[in-house]
Amino acid sequence: MDLGGTTIRAAVVDDSDTIVTRVQRPTPLASQVDLLAALEGAIGELLGPEIAAIGVAVPSRIDRVRGRAVSSTNVPLEHLDLRAVLTRRFDRPVEIENDATAAAIGEWQLGAGRGVRNMVMLTLGTGVGGGLILDGRPFRGATGAAAEIGHITVELDGPRCQGTCEGRGHLEGLASGTAADTLARELFGPTADAHTLVAAAEAGDTAAVAALAKIGRYLGAGIASLVNLLEPELIVVGGGFSAAGGLLLDPARLVLARDGLTPGRDTVRIVLAELGPDAGLVGAALVGREALAAAAAAADAAAVAEAAAPAG
Repeated sequence: MDLGGTTIRAAVVDDSDTIVTRVQRPTPLASQVDLLAALEGAIGELLGPEIAAIGVAVPSRIDRVRGRAVSSTNVPLEHLDLRAVLTRRFDRPVEIENDATAAAIGEWQLGAGRGVRNMVMLTLGTGVGGGLILDGRPFRGATGAAAEIGHITVELDGPRCQGTCEGRGHLEGLASGTAADTLARELFGPTADAHTLVAAAEAGDTAAVAALAKIGRYLGAGIASLVNLLEPELIVVGGGFSAAGGLLLDPARLVLARDGLTPGRDTVRIVLAELGPDAGLVGAALVGREALAAAAAAADAAAVAEAAAPAG
């Protein structure tokens, strides 16, 4: 399952990493109770005896040690023991993961990042998500809340971030689809959105091209910081807003060329995601397999301990 700021997407993924069936429904934002009910409903719609485990990607800061969704910027999900709730509800091994980290795992294993050991994933949608593969392993930090790339500062004392975030000048507030919605309304009226802005730019509207270039430069500032800090081989850009393609990435590359340090700025490749909107779903399935493997290992350890226990 991949929980987004606007859409809940769930799918059954088989042993060959193929999506065999899927469901989709709007994300309810009124309350955590409504959101959890929608998550459970989507899982229940797909659940059958052949389903061995459940992986859930959520746009939240994660405590993987405790299985908690700690807090979220764009959805009402906070301080919820989501892993325990879903394990009890569906009697299956469950693991949760940050949505952008799940997308990074999916692209790393099956998409644009195959074969690399150091990769950054950026997901541009309602917000800006991030995932890190470092030295051939997903990097999650001390508890699982690492890689909140959307909340790095790219403009000191800049505009307030979005959702529940009180920070200023964050990448998410300046380079997301929501930021593009705001610029689109300024240019084309109250019903315009990011899709309007991209379509106008593709048609040659100079103001729309300039607006997307401004967003792209902020994106480039974030990318330059990541390159200077981590020196990845590859940066994969996904999410719905990545459909703007070169209108965003070309200005971003110019900022990277100016602000990035050698050799990283010259060796890193910036590419679009290959799995498209399915990256998070496939990544969540791979995380679900981690839960299945952990449950099997725990069962084996318990069996060994029982066999070794003194009789009587």
